[in-house]
Amino acid sequence: MSLLWYLSRATGVISIVMMTTVMVLGLLLSGARRSAGTRTTIVQAVHRSLALGMLAFLVLHIATAIIDTYVHIGVVAAVLPFTSSYRRFAVGLGALGSDVLIAVVVTSLLRRRLSERVWRLVHRASFVMWPLTLWHGISMSTGNEPLLRFITIGCGVIGTAAVLWRLVGTHHDSARRREVLRQEWT
Repeated sequence: MSLLWYLSRATGVISIVMMTTVMVLGLLLSGARRSAGTRTTIVQAVHRSLALGMLAFLVLHIATAIIDTYVHIGVVAAVLPFTSSYRRFAVGLGALGSDVLIAVVVTSLLRRRLSERVWRLVHRASFVMWPLTLWHGISMSTGNEPLLRFITIGCGVIGTAAVLWRLVGTHHDSARRREVLRQEWT
């Protein structure tokens, strides 16, 4: 196995850890039991910065997987889900997850030009992207890499707990928040 193979695995694990952290911070920002003021601004800045860092590691993960000659994963298979000749389903999950991530990033960059409803709908696709990438990570790690699998499963446990925490959280002004969410951004 080559250095690229190890680099691809390492950047994949770093990406899922960062993606989980970004998701947890996003859940903190999404409204339930959210702290106000400066802390919210700091959490939002960390959320965005980690998202950019995660993107860098993900691009490196994909690039090293394509360049590495240990197995063949072409550029098309990295973008078009379920077209890889190597572990079609597992690689396809990763490609599908990265495609959803591209949509989330593009709409985030265009956030002020989109309606809030459209932005939220696409951003909520993260809840599909995250388990896809977890499944990709678990299914791609091999039995002789228990640390990588443990880290990925740990991300699954932490992320699931954060989602459940967010789902049961309520606000004293829930009715007003729903009304605001129905309005268009100006």
